[in-house]
Parts: sequence; structure tokens; C-alpha cells
Amino acid sequence: MLVHSRGGRRAAWFLFGILFVPLFALPLLVVVAASFATHWSGAFPSGPTTENYASAVRGESLQALTTSLVTALAAGLLALAAGTWAALAAAALGRRGKRLLDALFMLPVAVPSVAVGLAVLVAFSKPPLLLNGTSTIVVLAHTVLVTAFAYQSVSAALVRLDPAYEQAAASLGARPAYVLWRVRLPLLLPSLTAAAGLCFALSMGELSATMMLYPPDWTPLPVRIFTATDRGSLFAGSAVAVVLMATTLLVLLAVSRIRTRASYR
Repeated sequence: MLVHSRGGRRAAWFLFGILFVPLFALPLLVVVAASFATHWSGAFPSGPTTENYASAVRGESLQALTTSLVTALAAGLLALAAGTWAALAAAALGRRGKRLLDALFMLPVAVPSVAVGLAVLVAFSKPPLLLNGTSTIVVLAHTVLVTAFAYQSVSAALVRLDPAYEQAAASLGARPAYVLWRVRLPLLLPSLTAAAGLCFALSMGELSATMMLYPPDWTPLPVRIFTATDRGSLFAGSAVAVVLMATTLLVLLAVSRIRTRASYR
């Protein structure tokens, strides 16, 4: 913390507490409390039960969790590959070319995700690429939405990368492909793992575009949460939401450990 005085640190922590707890922690705590309840009593949920979780980890909810994991993993890997390739290409282009790629990859973030879902639906609802009604179109839409974050993360890491390592390898006779695979990408590994974790987390929580595209046999968990709460099953939906948050957090913690190990290589 940059505040050196004891009073300043206390004031900073107090300000952090009054901003963080109401805006971020309290809503999540309410969802967790509701997941263990059967009804509301005044301003608080009541009727403690674990039955909501019993239904949240089996049947259709478990299938939806598996669908979300597969979708997020596939979209995250595709986005990481496309974003990394584009960032490397942008670094080799001039300033104008990099600006063009920046604008191209940030466009899906600048518009509502429902517009991206509509664009994907219109583009792939007729031959020769008829993907409407398949799981592929959901993965494709998620990839389009999260690739920008992988691109920006890798681009920022490339700017900070010390060119001396690549120059030393090239001066020793290493070919460009060897420099890329054995020098550049290993140095970018911490940023690559961070970008992969971010893409995975964003894909796990994506709803707007997914609602326009998902087929009945490929229902991700956010869609199931929405449909449960829309039908009035607030407490069951809260339990499924907690499962979604916990799963995403566990994956991010695993990615963080991989990133830490990569940083010390």
C-alpha cells in the first residue's frame, strides 16, 4: 500500500471496506445465503437446506456445467491461439497496421454481446457454413467475444518483452521459427496463462449471445441459471450460480499456480 502513515492506512482500508463490501461482496454473499434457503423471511432468506445443492450437482444442472466447461475450454484455447497469433503479427507490422488490428479485435467488445450473437447467427445460418442449431456456433460466438482480451494481454506483454533475448538467439544463428518457439513464447508464458484464465472465466459467465444461439442439447450453465430464476426458482438458481462461481474460481486458482511456476522458470 502506498499510504505510509498509520492513520492514512486505516482511512484507506475503511474506504475500501465501505466501497468493496456493499458493491461486490454483499451481493455475492446474498446469493450464497439464498442457495441454502427455501424462502424469504423479511429481508433475509430463511429455511436452511442443502437440497438446492443436491439438485445443482446432478441431472440437467450437471450436464449444463459440463457444457459450460467444454465451451469455455474450447473457446479459451481458440481465442488464445488467435489472439496470440494476431498480437505477434501486429508487433511485426507498422504503427498503422497495429492500429487496424487493435480496432478489429476490440470491435466485439465495443458492441453489446447480443449484437455479436445476432451477427454470428445471421452469418452461419445458411450454407456453405450452416452451424445454426449446433454446439459449434456457441463455441464460435464465445471465441469471438473473448479473443480481444487474449489479444490485448499478449500485445501488452510483447511491449514489455526485452528484445535482447531474441537478438542474442538470432546472433547465435537461431532461425526465426526457433526464436519464436524456444525464446519468445516461453518468455510470454505467464501472460499466455493469464490470458487463458481470463478467456475461460469470461466464457463461463457469458449469457447474452448464448441465449440467441444455444441448441436444446447444448445448454450452458448461465442459461440454466437464467431459466431457473425466470421460472421463479430463485433458491435453486442461486445454488447453481454458486456452483458456477466455485468452478470458475477453482480453475482460475489452478491457472494462477501455473502462471506462478511459469514466472519462475
